[in-house]
Amino acid sequence: MSDRYVCIHGHFYQPPRENPWLEYLERQLSAHPFHDWNERVTAECYAPNTAARILDPEGLIRAIHNNYSRISFNVGPTLLSWMERNAPETYAAILEADRQSQKRFGGHGSAIAQAFNHLIMPLANRRDKQTQVIWGKADFAHRFGRAPEGMWLPETAVDLETLDLLSEHGLAFTILAPYQAARVRPTGASAWQEVSGGQVDPRRPYAVRLPSGRSLAVFFYDGHLAHGVAFGGLLNDGVAFAERLISTFSDTAEAQLVHVATDGESYGHHHTYGEMALAYCLHHLESHRLARLTNYGELLACHPPTWEAEIVPNSSWSCAHGVERWRADCGCTTGGYGPGHQGWRRPLRAALDWLRDELAARFERLAGELVADPWAVRDDYVQVILDRSAPVVDAFVARHARRPLDAPARQRLLELCEMQRFALYMFTSCGWFFDDLARIETVQILTYAARAIQLAEASGGGEVKAGFLDRLAAARSNHPERGDGRQVWATLVEPSRVTLEKVGAHHAVRSLLEPEREHTRAYCFSTRTREVESVSAGVARGAFGEVEVASEITGVRAELCYAVLYLGDHTINGGVHRPGSADGCATFRGAFADAFLHADMARALRLLDEHFGGQLFSVGALFRDEQRRLLDLILQPEVARAQRTYERLYAESAPLLRYLRLLDIEAPPAIVAAGRLALNGRLRKACAADELDLELVHRLLDEVRETAVELDADELGFTLAQTIERLTRELARRPGDLAAAQRLRDAAATVAGLPFIVDLRRSQNVFFNQIMATLSDYTGRAERGDPHAGGWMQALRAVAAPMKIYFPF
Repeated sequence: MSDRYVCIHGHFYQPPRENPWLEYLERQLSAHPFHDWNERVTAECYAPNTAARILDPEGLIRAIHNNYSRISFNVGPTLLSWMERNAPETYAAILEADRQSQKRFGGHGSAIAQAFNHLIMPLANRRDKQTQVIWGKADFAHRFGRAPEGMWLPETAVDLETLDLLSEHGLAFTILAPYQAARVRPTGASAWQEVSGGQVDPRRPYAVRLPSGRSLAVFFYDGHLAHGVAFGGLLNDGVAFAERLISTFSDTAEAQLVHVATDGESYGHHHTYGEMALAYCLHHLESHRLARLTNYGELLACHPPTWEAEIVPNSSWSCAHGVERWRADCGCTTGGYGPGHQGWRRPLRAALDWLRDELAARFERLAGELVADPWAVRDDYVQVILDRSAPVVDAFVARHARRPLDAPARQRLLELCEMQRFALYMFTSCGWFFDDLARIETVQILTYAARAIQLAEASGGGEVKAGFLDRLAAARSNHPERGDGRQVWATLVEPSRVTLEKVGAHHAVRSLLEPEREHTRAYCFSTRTREVESVSAGVARGAFGEVEVASEITGVRAELCYAVLYLGDHTINGGVHRPGSADGCATFRGAFADAFLHADMARALRLLDEHFGGQLFSVGALFRDEQRRLLDLILQPEVARAQRTYERLYAESAPLLRYLRLLDIEAPPAIVAAGRLALNGRLRKACAADELDLELVHRLLDEVRETAVELDADELGFTLAQTIERLTRELARRPGDLAAAQRLRDAAATVAGLPFIVDLRRSQNVFFNQIMATLSDYTGRAERGDPHAGGWMQALRAVAAPMKIYFPF
């Protein structure tokens, strides 16, 4: 066993999905019932791998393991940034796993860094490659509190210049696919062995000699094992997975490393409960002493390379043609459009390369007026990305400025740095990976280009968008209605564009609809109301005032005048502009208030149109999540009225639905729709209630069965899982509360008989890690005859059974 090592690497990554103007990931309907895909994949993969179950033969949870602490892994910096804000428990558990792995693996942490925003390194220029490495290292050190030993290359795409940069910046190794090895030889030997086509022996590390004279260790993972994990069913059975790993060792006496690298999402997102198969595989290997678990840093320290390798330049793990998938119609697709073409990839790459070079020249010239070394400034800007607090920004500016900068110059420098950030983000690899120009991933990288262009033109360097769109127009979508790149830009990218005026309009609508709330922030913008006056006439309401809007990223700000008119339902009209003459504003306000005084809404609308030059906004001025929230608020009476109508229709037709069900005759769609909306609405309300009425839930489910109404299974399961988690956390806060234990037991016991899936993993984690930790105290008291302690132990045993947790007492 001492010479048999196993290392499993997971590349955990989601592309950045934030609106680049708001620094916020807006709702993605395709991820329902979750808010967005980051949240969904976290629930299905990233969080479960921090708490993977080991089950006994009866299917009860015997142990919960943090998989990250026993494998090698990298998590994309932009994903970690999202987790830090939106999934703090998972984020903290990943950082803790790295600390645990250092103790397990001789001081070598299992986390490795990643090139920052997942661009294809061989297709980048040297300057961009260097920034990716520097930013990736800095992000890693900021989060994990140590320097990284290795770095993951996006799509494992590699060339010698990239490897040289890794070595130059202190990285010791990277991980490549077996097909990326060209030839190998023992160190000191003169003859090379051809190993192209994946023939390399993956069971040892290799040193790659670089043109600079430096070298870098490379681990070529086992391709057959990787295919088995991703596509071959190895995650159906943890023992089978472990035995497959062990079967890869040879009989040689020398130290051997069996290792595999795949997308981390294989463990739970692509393969449901894949994290459990991984946990049991690791448990089986360790408990039966079949091999020693390790990570690449520890293995390299114990067994430095004794072989050399040459790589296949411009190669990757997901394109048989090297890196063509990210610049050409090479034939590699996900199959989403059948015979559709990917001819759009080349002009997209050409347009973005042109834009990158235009922005680089502008950055070098304009930033050079303010700082000594613009490119050193860009490399150092990662410190601001990681921490935008005033002291950090002040120190950043002071480090680099040629002279003390006044507010406009400071703002210009930050805008130029942001321009360069998005000039890097617009090359994020997923923009080319899939099958159409109009897909969400490609539109996302184009929004980064749009933000970079906006910042470039704001810097005073002249217009750049027209030249970019002329080149982008050569790219064509597979969907005829989407047209070419210019049309995709106009219909899917341009509507995302945010200006200070749009933020002011957003503030105005929120302030009118929720006047009792203090609105001081709109995502990454601060808003400060200078003055505001409200007027009303019956259901109609109006407001006018002044607001200062400022970007918390660049410091750009504006004083804005606004007026907004609400006529009921979803009818909102308003205008916003930079202040003109004080007399003109005063005249408008007086006339607007007078129109309300006389309930003359037609006149109020005409005044809005005249004063704001026809540039009016509606409820669409709200950003997407606020749009949904406030429309729900506005339409709540209408929705309630519609629900009552459906309830009445269902009550009248329920006997008919039951009768048709008995006769096995299809019911009229209108009646079925009423039943579906009525029953699912009642069930949602029942499942989310503070006092969970299980009798009502079962009575409603009986009605569903009798009437054959279709359930909104995903939403109901999601809602009930949240309720049970709330009950579990309540019990954890109130140890000894028998009534709370009874409520949780009844709720958990209900899950097994439901016609939809309820994910109890978060509740099980709380019970196992928090509630079970209190048992030692109660056990002793129960043994001494304390009746309350004995009753508490019995209550917890009763809860543990339906929660599928082994209870040892």
